Amino acid sequence: MLCYIPADSHSGEVRAALTPATAAGFVKLGLTVQAHAGLGAASGYSDTEYQAAGVTLVSQHASALAGADVVLRVRKPPPHDVSAMKRGAVHLSFLDPFNEPDLVTRFAEASISSVSLELIPRTTLAQKMDALSSQASLAGYAAVIQSAARLRRALPMMMTPAGTIMPARVFIIGAGVAGLQAIATARRLGARVDAFDTRPVVEEQVRSLGAKFVKIDLGGTGQTSGGYAQALTPDQIVRQQAGMARVCAQSDIVITTAKLFGRRSPTLVTQTMLNGMQPGSIVVDLAVESGGNVEGIVPGEERVTAGGVTLIGHPCLEGTISYHATQVLAANFAAWIAHFWDPGTRALRLDTSDEILRGCLVTHGGAIVHPLFVR
Repeated sequence: MLCYIPADSHSGEVRAALTPATAAGFVKLGLTVQAHAGLGAASGYSDTEYQAAGVTLVSQHASALAGADVVLRVRKPPPHDVSAMKRGAVHLSFLDPFNEPDLVTRFAEASISSVSLELIPRTTLAQKMDALSSQASLAGYAAVIQSAARLRRALPMMMTPAGTIMPARVFIIGAGVAGLQAIATARRLGARVDAFDTRPVVEEQVRSLGAKFVKIDLGGTGQTSGGYAQALTPDQIVRQQAGMARVCAQSDIVITTAKLFGRRSPTLVTQTMLNGMQPGSIVVDLAVESGGNVEGIVPGEERVTAGGVTLIGHPCLEGTISYHATQVLAANFAAWIAHFWDPGTRALRLDTSDEILRGCLVTHGGAIVHPLFVR
């Protein structure tokens, strides 16, 4: 069975779906592994390391794609790649299926079994495959590091011969995987940290990391069965913004992490709130790719407002630490392959009764099979 890992066609993508370590594991299973030459160069993995692990490097993308039984990549493929794949092949990547109905249809028409990393269930059994969580954790860490590097203040309290430097104040909005990692990182660096989430259940986790949980009376809130925050009503959003404005005004760094699965991210930090922040403050929006939590922020841009607040709209902050982002992402791919690998036939066995596969398989056998996308 041939597994091919192409270079990602998405502009600016520096992560890869394979490391030499996971490649060696694939070879041990019985897979023949091909990868595009230079696959890991941007994340610090050399062609020599891949070759030593048993990977055959190729430069002819079209022929490698046409012969592959399994294709692994970070981002969704260009449409012509889907048409060029072998019928019955398996394609695994972040697919953004809610926003790509035409791509989903194309996969079905090409009889490709497409698997969306975003849809892997957040269960104990699937934890090793949870690419959203692994990347979000690194993004939360990187958000703190990137903002601290731009802040013209020290983060920790420091006793100096000339007096005491008070700790910087960091406000984390959203205490999911990314938010909790951001809290932990900021606390390790010595900052005073406040955090807010619409889910009261996470207050204990926030406090356990040494942060203060900001309480805003929103009425009834909660989370979905998948652990995501439920969408707020317009009235709740207004009340939330009023409560957060006071905290933003006294914060040196604000990091937003609120994403709604399959929907546009809510606007949480308005221009009025930005106007109330001190010059030199930093705002990082981890939801910028899905619409953004910060009014006026632009994906891929870093700019300073008229009031002197720096807005960081990096669309993939985990990519700034691409070596480890690739390491954990490739491990997620490897865990998925290992789970569905049949050692007897030395091939993937896609058992549609498996709860993990039911959760993430979008197209199969020439049809759209995921209930969220069946038309």
